[in-house]
Amino acid sequence: MAEQIKVSVDGGQERLYPAGVTPLEIYREQGDGQKEPLAAVVSGEKRDLNTPLYDDCRLSFLYFEDEEGARIYRHSASHILAQAVQRLYPGVKLGIGPAIENGFYYDFEFEEPLTAGELEKIEREMKKIIKEKLPIERCVMSREEAEAFFREKGQPYKLELIADLDGDAVISCYRQGEFVDLCSGPHLTDTGKVKAVKLTGLAGAYWRGDERNPMLQRIYGTAFPSREQLEEHLRLLEEAKKRDHRKLGRDLDLFSLHEEGPGFPFFHNNGMILWQELTDFWRQEHRRAGYEEIRTPIILNRRLWEQSGHWDHFRENMYFTRIDDQDYAIKPMNCPGAMLVYRSRMHSYRDLPRRIAEMGLVHRHELSGTLHGLMRVRSFTQDDAHIFMLPEQIEEEVKGIIQMVDRFYSIFGFQYRVELSTRPEKAMGSVEMWDRATAALEKVLKSNGIPYRLNLGEGAFYGPKIDFQIQDCLGRSWQCSTIQLDFQMPEKFDLTYIGPDGQKHRPVVIHRVIYGAMERFIALLIEHYGGAFPLWLAPVQVVVIPLTERHHDYARVVFQELLSAGLRVTLDDRNEKVGYKIREAQMKKIPYMLVMGDREMQSGEVAVRHRDRGDLGACSRSELLERLQEEIAAKK
Repeated sequence: MAEQIKVSVDGGQERLYPAGVTPLEIYREQGDGQKEPLAAVVSGEKRDLNTPLYDDCRLSFLYFEDEEGARIYRHSASHILAQAVQRLYPGVKLGIGPAIENGFYYDFEFEEPLTAGELEKIEREMKKIIKEKLPIERCVMSREEAEAFFREKGQPYKLELIADLDGDAVISCYRQGEFVDLCSGPHLTDTGKVKAVKLTGLAGAYWRGDERNPMLQRIYGTAFPSREQLEEHLRLLEEAKKRDHRKLGRDLDLFSLHEEGPGFPFFHNNGMILWQELTDFWRQEHRRAGYEEIRTPIILNRRLWEQSGHWDHFRENMYFTRIDDQDYAIKPMNCPGAMLVYRSRMHSYRDLPRRIAEMGLVHRHELSGTLHGLMRVRSFTQDDAHIFMLPEQIEEEVKGIIQMVDRFYSIFGFQYRVELSTRPEKAMGSVEMWDRATAALEKVLKSNGIPYRLNLGEGAFYGPKIDFQIQDCLGRSWQCSTIQLDFQMPEKFDLTYIGPDGQKHRPVVIHRVIYGAMERFIALLIEHYGGAFPLWLAPVQVVVIPLTERHHDYARVVFQELLSAGLRVTLDDRNEKVGYKIREAQMKKIPYMLVMGDREMQSGEVAVRHRDRGDLGACSRSELLERLQEEIAAKK
């Protein structure tokens, strides 16, 4: 073993260190000393700060501001939660405890069910463990040692996880004080590094997400490096509760969910207006960009799904039926239908690119425990498109899609970041074909100066993809739009075009969505806007409010003018006080309220009140109509 090793920190010049030096020791020698890192990245692999280094390597550090750094921080907090629970409930059986976006959870099987009132007691015990500043140390065991250890501790779920590991694998565990957990890490150096924690909820969760397994209790929490950051996060959580699309969907009469169809949402009239406006905008933009629109059947023969690869790779998420003694499947994706449409006629290279779009209804079997309003459903409509092209057209087509995505998201006020996802374990096609497709997408991103994050192993089973993570007004991230490059489907469906040489060649296919699932995108819009949709999307755009009965006739004239001009307008001529009517319109998030009294009736004007900006004064009816139509057309 070498006595010295070469280490390059953050891509800088290599320096010599004694073998066995730790990343933390290197940081303390080279770092600015103001803010200690949470973990290290050693030649591309995440490691504890106290990991001894024995080989030449590249070294960088992770902080809470880094996504991976925050996950490590909160994963350590989940171990503190499990230790606190084990201290307070000695017979508890431990499940798993990963970090999740903005927090963490841990699953437990208690001898007696836990109540939400006990979370405060557990949180106090967590704070004691944090004050103890217990070192968090990695230890390794053989399979036999690990099985004996967790069997003695009475932890059947840990034994099940060990059984799933590679037979020759060394079992990685982490110890803090008396608590030991099965874990690959990395972790913080000690429990005292966690500064602010809060337990946020209690829920049921099937072991490993399978409804055939026991139901465990899941404790949710979050952790931050400061009390101020935690309090700001909790404030945003409270705001998110007010914006919950399930509550607003009910209050604004947009949609409903029923036990007669779990995971199959019912859209009401107001929700359908929202849906139709989004669809009209989508259709207009796609026609302008040279797309043709198709519609394909919901039920198709099993042979098609075997040919596409879905039967082997996606069958557990599909619904089936039999027709004329043959197996059929309800489509979980629109892709195979688009392949058949392309294959229905011959193509020349001059026909390409051919852009085919579809608002296609699909069905996927989701576990009942994962269903969540419109965010996670079993039937949804995808705004799919499939672009068939020559290999040399890839860069230009991907660039065009990125520009379309940017146009859509800017209209709704979404910021976004980009991720490139590569070949998963379960994938169709050769590694060479995957490398070719991935390189093509990477080239587009780099040549257009688009920053992106690499998502190793997260591609679709048939090709790599570019994902767009949008950020809403509360700072939450959601994956909606995606661009997937596919060399596999053209092979499977024997798709061809006649090239300049008169011979048959394979086209390349791009699968892409902009909204993603319409249901989910509507849920995001409801929460992003808090139900207060911009004028062009609002189910009711204007309400006309006469002050008294003698103003009803004039109010009807104004109402009819706006209705004839194509606005979505209502007339509130109930025998109620005007203040009550205005408050109710505000509750319904109606953008404009027009109040009619003696002054307005005599002048032929309208008194305009805006949902957010309050009283805007009086204006002529023609001026008002022009202003509203301009705002709608601009999609402000």
